[in-house]
Amino acid sequence: MRVARLLTGAVLAVALTSCGAADGSEDAAEGPSGTLTVFAAASLTDVFTELGDRLEQDNPGLDIRFNFAGSSALATQIVQGAPADLFASANPQQMAVVTDAGLEAGEPVVFTENVLEIAVPAGNPGGVTGLADFADPDLVLSVCAAAVPCGAAAAEVFEAAGITPVPDTEEEDVRAGLTKVQLGEVDAALVYASDVRSAGPDVEGIPFPEAEQAINEYPLCVLEDAPNPAAAQAFADLVLSDEGRAALADAGFRPSS
Repeated sequence: MRVARLLTGAVLAVALTSCGAADGSEDAAEGPSGTLTVFAAASLTDVFTELGDRLEQDNPGLDIRFNFAGSSALATQIVQGAPADLFASANPQQMAVVTDAGLEAGEPVVFTENVLEIAVPAGNPGGVTGLADFADPDLVLSVCAAAVPCGAAAAEVFEAAGITPVPDTEEEDVRAGLTKVQLGEVDAALVYASDVRSAGPDVEGIPFPEAEQAINEYPLCVLEDAPNPAAAQAFADLVLSDEGRAALADAGFRPSS
């Protein structure tokens, strides 16, 4: 699967159309309406909820429902027939599960990037200093399961650093690991930089250089059998707009390269 890069200006308009232009009966003057179902990676929970609130405020007849989970679980649900209008994955590999099944309405567009960061409870009670501490059996450590994008990225950074990790838990999505840090159940977890930002003062982040070896690209696309393609396209347009990019940046995501 080839994933389109996020572009600007006139070329961006073409990219938006390629991501599944709506064939629905939306009245341009009235805006999107009805129920919109968005399947999105768990790491997008806060920023997509914020953008969804904005779109609903501008379109009182619109009701947006989100399904946030690990991208692998979401891709499987879509392939198995779960009704959804738009899919946003935390990496191209899980988007490929959907596109290989021919379920996309147009070519997916990469809209942002993310990197891993070590999350520790406020005050860093475990004294974690870097990625090498994930090989310390005396610490309680959390990583994502290998099947989800944050787990795949973790495997890449550990390989790049020459580290054999000894995690105590493997989570089904990145937010599960973040929650364990917030509750003080683990000394450290590998999450995304955006997750550390979202946690506020309850969590401290420790960047590490190997994270640049596993940059996660996030693609999105309207789905072929979307029950509400017009609303799905409106949400995709918002995410890809200057307003959407600003919200993503504020949430700790990177611009797509």
